[in-house]
Amino acid sequence: MSEIYVVTSGKGGVGKTTTTANLGMGLAMRGKKVVLVDTDTGLRNLDLLLGLENRIMYDLIDVTEGRVAYKKALVRHKKYDNLFLLPTSQVKDKMAVNPEQLVKLCDDLRKEFDYIIIDCPAGIEQGFKTAIAAADTALVVTMPEISAVRDADKIIGELGRADKENIKLIVNRIRPQMVEDGDMLDMEAINDILSLDCIGQVPDDLKVVTSTNKGEPCVTMNDSEAGQAYRNIVGRMLGEDIPFMEFHKDGGWWKRLKRMFKR
Repeated sequence: MSEIYVVTSGKGGVGKTTTTANLGMGLAMRGKKVVLVDTDTGLRNLDLLLGLENRIMYDLIDVTEGRVAYKKALVRHKKYDNLFLLPTSQVKDKMAVNPEQLVKLCDDLRKEFDYIIIDCPAGIEQGFKTAIAAADTALVVTMPEISAVRDADKIIGELGRADKENIKLIVNRIRPQMVEDGDMLDMEAINDILSLDCIGQVPDDLKVVTSTNKGEPCVTMNDSEAGQAYRNIVGRMLGEDIPFMEFHKDGGWWKRLKRMFKR
């Protein structure tokens, strides 16, 4: 039986699309047949993160409006032939697809794919309501900042009102030294606010920027802490019991010197 995940967030810029690309790639690396559905209509970026921007012929709107079959709009990944992207339009708005259309599409995709991962627009407007409609599980992505966590709390409430009960948390762009210095929320504080099962803790990693610019998700990089964190999330999605990582802190001499003088 296939599983449908929606990756969502209240606040933009927390790494929702990066998470979608990495989880999709990670599942494909584990031999699963995966399709990523971009529903962020008008602000399409998932194709860039996968290096597929030059291979798009048709999009989600072409499919939902009946101009082409979904198989014709799918873009197969260049390296992993079991990973596909269904891109959305750059020129339409988020009202171009309604929840019923996406549910019907996902019902068709279930017959062919092990995992369907929907990249949801940020916020709680119509695009959000459409994206979550077909999902079995919602992955809420946030950052350890109070505004991002507050927005995540709002999203969790909206998911509950939509009768979505299976909700997991991914905390992205964690800076361990800032957490230790009290400049960033720790997991205990986040848990106190959100009270949600956490499936992933991803460190802030410059290799994410490098991988994004290259169109190669960092989950493929053995020397990336964020890549390892995404591989761990994939393992948990597959039912594996994987402990959370201990992240490296900024232990440089200049940082230590500044902290010494602060005392």
